[in-house]
Amino acid sequence: MSPRSCLRSLRLLVFAVFSAAASNWLYLAKLSSVGSISEEETCEKLKGLIQRQVQMCKRNLEVMDSVRRGAQLAIEECQYQFRNRRWNCSTLDSLPVFGKVVTQGTREAAFVYAISSAGVAFAVTRACSSGELEKCGCDRTVHGVSPQGFQWSGCSDNIAYGVAFSQSFVDVRERSKGASSSRALMNLHNNEAGRKVGHALKEKFDGATEVEPRRVGSSRALVPRNAQFKPHTDEDLVYLEPSPDFCEQDMRSGVLGTRGRTCNKTSKAIDGCELLCCGRGFHTAQVELAERCSCKFHWCCFVKCRQCQRLVELHTCR
Repeated sequence: MSPRSCLRSLRLLVFAVFSAAASNWLYLAKLSSVGSISEEETCEKLKGLIQRQVQMCKRNLEVMDSVRRGAQLAIEECQYQFRNRRWNCSTLDSLPVFGKVVTQGTREAAFVYAISSAGVAFAVTRACSSGELEKCGCDRTVHGVSPQGFQWSGCSDNIAYGVAFSQSFVDVRERSKGASSSRALMNLHNNEAGRKVGHALKEKFDGATEVEPRRVGSSRALVPRNAQFKPHTDEDLVYLEPSPDFCEQDMRSGVLGTRGRTCNKTSKAIDGCELLCCGRGFHTAQVELAERCSCKFHWCCFVKCRQCQRLVELHTCR
């Protein structure tokens, strides 16, 4: 191997380690919901946190259960929105939680960073407003006057605190040493986009912009790779590399493939057997499902149902 090839391999290795690190805190979602992060010693034992996140954990113990809930929400939402796609947000019991997919600068990594950042902001915001946290409460700056002259105010969600904590905890890896790298710029952009448009991220995924780093004045910025594309906004997702097709298993790249996945025989969309199975065909089997049926309401006050068996066709990718 030539010196140049060796150097390139080393750069790729460093890049992969660096880009995966910031999403490792998602491993908090694997903690039992019964356990609680209530002691400083616990912070040292949490998998996936870098040292500055451990320090934040110790200073903000009461917020950490909300961070964990945010990680769980992010994974659940990702798996729900992508349940019918070739890449379906499958998680592993290792670091990083989504496997090596998030170490590459693809659309999928962009979505993971955005939804994770949004999940933490949402969970911390709700904890504030519900009175779970002593450091913050509801936002009482929201008030107004009705057309009839009635003045109103109330306990609104403290979005500002939730967003600020998400910025501090989630972004800390990218903002540390080496934060001027292309991938750090991509991660920071997508983190912020997630906090701004968490409810519309699935649409943003499909319309994500492929970008490349470019020197703008004295700093580096991400600009559209194709000059014909309009510049992305702060609310758009951006990515650096094209995605694999996710058809065949490739553990080196963290791709699980679609063999064995359930598909829709009649659909022409991505959940259809033709597209989801990547043209390999599919197996069909008769399976028996147990479901509730003949439900009746009894006074007062319960519903009684029978257990019925139903034969259905199940299609799975070859």
